[in-house]
Amino acid sequence: MGLREEFTEALKASMKAGDTATTSTIRMIIAKLKELDIARRDLTQADAPREADEASIQAMLRGMIKSRRESVALYRQGGREDLAAKEEAEIAVIARFLPPELDEAGIRAAIADAIAETGAAGLKDMGKVMGALKARHGAALDLAKAGPLVKAALAG
Repeated sequence: MGLREEFTEALKASMKAGDTATTSTIRMIIAKLKELDIARRDLTQADAPREADEASIQAMLRGMIKSRRESVALYRQGGREDLAAKEEAEIAVIARFLPPELDEAGIRAAIADAIAETGAAGLKDMGKVMGALKARHGAALDLAKAGPLVKAALAG
């Protein structure tokens, strides 16, 4: 089942359960997905894809999580724990639709494989390694966490 179908099924389930917070978050995801689909439309090409693919949807979900994490930090600085908790609840709902992220040991193993695969020898090859990581582990790897680890592995 694709992510679009998962969103629909989760929305139905949350509505039946009376879970208004989850229902609201899933509706927000679906609205963001519609915006993404509209942005991808290229009316000049008849054979252009009209809908976002799974990788684009996962990237959209990661972006939604990132913005909410930033909001949580700002709300906590401002002493608004109630709003921070609401954002964290939304993060939990959004994260349900993403594959589990690699832990630090998994990230380090993926980096070692990418360095061996690309033949990277130093910091100047960091872009190659990051590209290989994104291509192989894009949905399961947080590149913001991997960047410093790649830099450390190539420097040392």
